[in-house]
Amino acid sequence: MSTPPSLISSPPSWAHCGHGADPANDQVGCPGVSLPGHAACLAHVSETDRGAYLAALTPGGDIDHRGTPFTEPLLHALLQALRDPATGQPSIGTAAFDEATFTGTAKFDKVTLGQAKFHLATFTGHAGFGGAKLAGIAGFGEATFASTAFFGGAIFATISLFGPLVCGETVDVSGALFEAPVTMEVAARRLSCARTRWASTATLRLRYATVDLSDAVLSSPLAVIALPALFSTSAGTALDEGALGAHDVGVRVASLRGVDAAYLVLTGTDLSTCLFSGAFHLDQLRLEGHCEFAPAPSGIHWRHKIWPYRWTRRRTLAEEHHWRALAADNPAPPRGWHAGPHHPDPGLAPGLEDVAATYRQLRKAFEDGKNEPGAADFYYGEMEMRRHDRAGVPAGERGLLWAYWLISGYGLRASRALACLGVAMAVTVVALMLWGLPTNTPKPHSVGSLTGSTIALTTDSPDPVLAGSMYQRLTARRAESATRVVVNSVVFRFSGQNLTTNGTFIEMASRIFEPVLLVLAVLAVRSRVKR
Repeated sequence: MSTPPSLISSPPSWAHCGHGADPANDQVGCPGVSLPGHAACLAHVSETDRGAYLAALTPGGDIDHRGTPFTEPLLHALLQALRDPATGQPSIGTAAFDEATFTGTAKFDKVTLGQAKFHLATFTGHAGFGGAKLAGIAGFGEATFASTAFFGGAIFATISLFGPLVCGETVDVSGALFEAPVTMEVAARRLSCARTRWASTATLRLRYATVDLSDAVLSSPLAVIALPALFSTSAGTALDEGALGAHDVGVRVASLRGVDAAYLVLTGTDLSTCLFSGAFHLDQLRLEGHCEFAPAPSGIHWRHKIWPYRWTRRRTLAEEHHWRALAADNPAPPRGWHAGPHHPDPGLAPGLEDVAATYRQLRKAFEDGKNEPGAADFYYGEMEMRRHDRAGVPAGERGLLWAYWLISGYGLRASRALACLGVAMAVTVVALMLWGLPTNTPKPHSVGSLTGSTIALTTDSPDPVLAGSMYQRLTARRAESATRVVVNSVVFRFSGQNLTTNGTFIEMASRIFEPVLLVLAVLAVRSRVKR
């Protein structure tokens, strides 16, 4: 039976096989532990001796195959010898596979394991533990999976440390049950925890991975932590991550759908593509460190190839990206808005009301964490969804939201509010010059009569008179007078300037509208600097 070459450069601590040793190139040879009463491991004993060993095994017994190189047929033969006639599935007491090498597909599906040790084991192909019952697993410390490691339906009863392990593709624990507190240390391209049940506290310390937590059941706090430093081996050296190539070491969360986020803590993770819709208690989600969200598109864009515009810089949710990519007035995704997994089917994408509710809950989570600038971005996103929601928001309310957005960016864009204030003041100044300021200041006129030693006087104040052409009214003197009136109106002061009837109404409008813009600008600045 062919076996892979040894990758061990120093002799193991147990009596080993030594098959294929070469004094010149490989003094160790096969590191597999020798079978009892034999000088070779399970892979290199004779066919007769191997058959006798397998025939002597009983279901639930202990096995020791440390360092043994397993091919797919050899592993299958071993598990067949341990099959329990009552259940039809293999049953093992303590299984020692430390530093073993598994070539091809390693199928441990539905195997019952009392104690399983895979320390420094290497899986060159797919590894499956689906449906396995791991009652007291010692761990997969420093194990390496070149392809996919599947643990879905598996039951981890007393495991306290899962890993550290390296997987070139996917570690899949979908549907698995973790009954005891556990720390999982994984460096892999993908980690699937869909429908996983966590009966106790858990900490996922990850590198490289894109994590799917869809419909995971959390009964206790679960922390997902992006680990910047390399995992260390038991010898104190860095764990080899060569199977992952030169990929980004950052950790991304793909989905929180169906998760009760009240128990969830995310630290330093990338949430730019995370699907939040369908999660519960998002307002209680804890975000620690720097958690990345999807940015709005940058640069100048053109509406109908005529009107230039740009998107406000802010953090956004993936669901908003998906909705904007599906928007009726943008049949093709605009530059920077990413299409969702169900594009272009709008029936499978979350609605505006759902996205607004998600923004609202995450805004509260930021507020509770005393992160006011972060909360401001999510308040902006919530207002955006309500402004575009024609089905769930009345037309009058949407009109107010459009005005609120236009003049101040929902009270969050100081530059926009100040620009609107400047424009409003300029318009008011011009209006006063054209229709509000009289040509000359009217002077009071007194008329009286003398009767004996008594004088009776009547003073009449004539109405302000505006004369001259429009061009003649646009003078520097009138501009100065109009500016004083407008500035005093903004700060609720009376200028004392005589005005025409039209000018009085113009000043009243200025005293109502322009101070509001000033207040919105102040509030916008406050929301950006408050901690």
